[in-house]
Amino acid sequence: MSDMIGEDLIKQASERIAPHVIRTPLVASAVLSDRCGTQVHLKLEHHQLTGSFKLRGAANAILQLNLMERQRGVIAASTGNHGRALSYAARAAGSHATICMSHLVPKNKVSEIRRLGATVRIVGSSQDDAQEDVERLAAEDGLCIIPPFDHPHIIAGQGTVGLEICEAMPRIATVLVPLSGGGLAAGVAAAVKALRPAAKVIGVSMDRGAAMKASLDAGHPVQVKEFRSLADSLGGGIGLANVWTYSMCKVLLDDVVLVTETEIAAGIRHAYQHEGEVVEGAGAVGIAALLSGKISRLDGPIAILLSGRNIDMTLHREIINGLNASRDTKCGP
Repeated sequence: MSDMIGEDLIKQASERIAPHVIRTPLVASAVLSDRCGTQVHLKLEHHQLTGSFKLRGAANAILQLNLMERQRGVIAASTGNHGRALSYAARAAGSHATICMSHLVPKNKVSEIRRLGATVRIVGSSQDDAQEDVERLAAEDGLCIIPPFDHPHIIAGQGTVGLEICEAMPRIATVLVPLSGGGLAAGVAAAVKALRPAAKVIGVSMDRGAAMKASLDAGHPVQVKEFRSLADSLGGGIGLANVWTYSMCKVLLDDVVLVTETEIAAGIRHAYQHEGEVVEGAGAVGIAALLSGKISRLDGPIAILLSGRNIDMTLHREIINGLNASRDTKCGP
């Protein structure tokens, strides 16, 4: 097993990225607190500059490149939010990003990445297809690969969210964190377990194509079929040669919970109607898990990480107005 990302690296990342990111609020949810009978707070990471937590890891990685590496440019595969964050961070650092994405990435996320000046490549129907393009272009053009999750700088950057939660809520007992490739979950869990060893960290993902859950169940990284989902940011594999996030999630996560498309839609509606927040599907899975009753033991205080807001607003309006979740996703690849 690879070495774990520890508290020291996360604290160093926090200092490094402080001038470049927002320290997002942790606010009480009166409705969810009443429903659960314990304090529930929401970590508003969707208020981050690029609309998701991804800027933390991208900034931490970019800031550790040397001048020559920045001049050559950076490249990554993305389901949208990492690409947006990397494009923003690269431009701010005087570099240039190339972002490879599959046809499953929503158009609003693709257009925003283009707006930030990145070179965009749409390749294949999965994150794995996009990653193959990344590796080819990196070899041909000398670009520096900055992965979306399985990299120590990325994990340490995302872990700064966990530091902020523990600092704002010293008695934290449970953290619900969206789970995809595991960069966010691994980083947050590393920070929380270092500072509050008794606290539980629970990963939450969609119930179709959840690669980390399938890999943890199998006992090793596995490939999964990708499906359209309201939680599109949680799609994609974890990489069969995964070095960091699989082992960290295996050791540090106390549980993994899966939610349906209907439950994700309910989470999006709750965030808007009761919390006044616009979140994308991936950002709503923690709320969805709580509302669905799938967390077997509610130890409080609880923090739910709202990870992103980059949802197509036409889709958001339809969900708020009660569009059937199965129609939202068309239940297919």
